[in-house]
Amino acid sequence: MALINLSAKEIRCKIVYYGTGLGGKTANLKYIFSQTAPTTRTDIISLATETERTLFFDYLGLELGTVQGFKTSFALYTVPGQVEYNASRKLLLSGVDGIVFVADSDVMRRRENIASFENMVENMHTHKLSLDSVPWVIQYNKRDLNNAMSLSNLEDELNVRNVPSFEAIASEGLGVFATLKSVSRLVLNRLQ
Repeated sequence: MALINLSAKEIRCKIVYYGTGLGGKTANLKYIFSQTAPTTRTDIISLATETERTLFFDYLGLELGTVQGFKTSFALYTVPGQVEYNASRKLLLSGVDGIVFVADSDVMRRRENIASFENMVENMHTHKLSLDSVPWVIQYNKRDLNNAMSLSNLEDELNVRNVPSFEAIASEGLGVFATLKSVSRLVLNRLQ
């Protein structure tokens, strides 16, 4: 739920990047961090393991400027992709305003994508949230892989509500800002 401070005229929204381990969630935040001015963002905070995999979450704060007279910012989080950190995944969905589901296009990650999506829906239910109550988009990452699944197969398996979806190569920045702009727009439209 967006934090709205009427006296200070501030709005703070929370967007969570959800998906499989090593699917590109952290790569999205790192690219956003590298391409935004230091005056409009915080440092990226990453609680990772020794192997560089996200342990609890990644965090990046972005200032969007003024929207309808309110200073507006987004707190971007990634969940850990590994199943053993489900408590962290569940906790990070608390108070979420928008979700980016990051699917790994590698044909070998098909089952993991589906399991992660089902896990996201299950964890949303613990907070009395659903795919109908929270704005969300899908990013199909790693589209440059030789064994990338077809876009139509990914859509059939994951885009159950026909939400906006984007092809991406997060490590190179392709599709990263298109995805962020779309989910941001959906979140802000919902606040109106």
